Amino acid sequence: MRVTIRVRPGASRTAVGGTYGDALVVAVQERAVDGAATTAALDAVAAALGIRKREVTLLTGTTSRTKTVEVPDAAASRLAELMREAH
Repeated sequence: MRVTIRVRPGASRTAVGGTYGDALVVAVQERAVDGAATTAALDAVAAALGIRKREVTLLTGTTSRTKTVEVPDAAASRLAELMREAH
């Protein structure tokens, strides 16, 4: 399943939840330098969904705050919960 995420680099803590438009918000402590925030965001999504890091694939948005990722369909219910949360 494809999911749009919105990365907030430089946050005080890493958190996944809430929405920005129709995108899942992923706040990470890492700065947007040399892909550190992107890597941290993908890791955070995997942890929040309870799946392996290798099951989260970046499809678009390598240098953008808005990214599209591919996750297993089995994570759909957990994804819906995260999008309802507000951080």
